[in-house]
Amino acid sequence: MRSDTERNRRRLIEAAADLAGERGTAVKMTEVAERAEVAVATAYRHFASVDDILAVYRFDVGLRLLTFSRRSDLTGLRLLEAVCAEWVRLVVVHGRSMVHTRSAEGYLARLRAGARHIAVQVEAVQQPIAAAAAELGLPEPGEQGAFLWNILFDPREIFDLLDTVGLTQAQVSRRLFAAFCGSLRGWLNESAG
Repeated sequence: MRSDTERNRRRLIEAAADLAGERGTAVKMTEVAERAEVAVATAYRHFASVDDILAVYRFDVGLRLLTFSRRSDLTGLRLLEAVCAEWVRLVVVHGRSMVHTRSAEGYLARLRAGARHIAVQVEAVQQPIAAAAAELGLPEPGEQGAFLWNILFDPREIFDLLDTVGLTQAQVSRRLFAAFCGSLRGWLNESAG
């Protein structure tokens, strides 16, 4: 990809994320193009909609989590705990725009439909969840483990715990990790019985 093409693409992604963080999902492509300082036609050459831009943004964040997960030397519960803490950190670093990259369609439905930004997140957490489940003496949770993880580690709820409850990032990640382990145990025991 040419450097000016890549630069414009990156500007559009950053502009959409900034605007979504400021105003939620009521962002128009014309506003994104203006913020990115590119023509509207250029914006549409790269992306079909603002939702498409935000999906790429979320994919990039998921890719960072996947890289972290794969590079870690940790195993089992310690690996999952580290991945959870990294996700909370990434959510905070990327700000409120993470809240507005959500969808009305369910997580598993989007995963099964091939949503890349969901697939990369599942790839980042599935092995750590499976390793943690094994250490807890639980069966392989498959995609349902990622489903549960997504429910608890929703960026909206992370910011709620930080801003409303006043927890630190470390407290948020530890509590959500503990809640996830309990939820996973309950979910898998109910499935088995």
